[in-house]
Amino acid sequence: MAHHLNGKAKLVGLLGYPISHSLSPQMHNTAFSHLGLGYAYLTFDTKEDNLEDVVKSMRVLNVKGFNVTMPNKANIIPLLDEVSPEAQWMGAVNTVLNDNGKLIGYNTDGRGYVQSLREAGIAFEGKKIVVAGAGGAGKAVCVQLAVDGAREIVILDMNEEAAVALSNTINEKIPSCKAEGMVFSDENLKEALRTADMLTNCSPLGMTPHEDKSIIADPSVLRRDLIVSDVVYKPAKTKLLKMAEAAGCKTINGFGMMIWQGAMAFKIWTGEDMPVDLVRQKFLETMGSTK
Repeated sequence: MAHHLNGKAKLVGLLGYPISHSLSPQMHNTAFSHLGLGYAYLTFDTKEDNLEDVVKSMRVLNVKGFNVTMPNKANIIPLLDEVSPEAQWMGAVNTVLNDNGKLIGYNTDGRGYVQSLREAGIAFEGKKIVVAGAGGAGKAVCVQLAVDGAREIVILDMNEEAAVALSNTINEKIPSCKAEGMVFSDENLKEALRTADMLTNCSPLGMTPHEDKSIIADPSVLRRDLIVSDVVYKPAKTKLLKMAEAAGCKTINGFGMMIWQGAMAFKIWTGEDMPVDLVRQKFLETMGSTK
């Protein structure tokens, strides 16, 4: 169905920096066009120092909603009128709905990540998972994994205080999952991976334009029975995933998480289900296989 835009069209978008690599505009605009919805999705370069002004502009222009990515997922919370319970718990917002001038924050990252694991046939329930990164994505992933049945989560971040704070939240709110936070170091990562079932990178290392970076310095820490996951989806195979494949590990990139968190945001804004299979196929045609 044609994508018709007129004077009644609604605007949605993405706030973050850098965002030139984002696939969100293609994803949402493909879905809008297929369903014949009068929406358009744009990107807005937004750093920490101009976030407040941009959010005011979104409200004034009556933008229907927007996604939020690095470095703004936590910083945006005080600028909103209301935040959903799960987003408060995670301390991060990735989706905002403008409900007649009332800005409401949600987080679909964690649920999108978990759905991508389930699609790939990865059972994480009852497992020990090591997560690198306690920022916006890391908070969402760790909390959702704990809620949905992970047995133990070890969180590493260059900011030790952030890792410990996140682990304390999980231990307090989700006692069925044991969490530990510590400073990121090669030694701490090696020790945590010794008995882990899964490693997840929630840091920007490996993402465009940092393709030459990886959280792993010594590939010998990657056992064949370790599952290695990366929330980065561009490039499709980060340096970490290439190292993991070479070690014989099962790997999964951030493509599925990106699709599913977007589908959940799409539902919040439009009330409609995103045509996920169509969007996925369009991406694969454009990018080539991400497997």
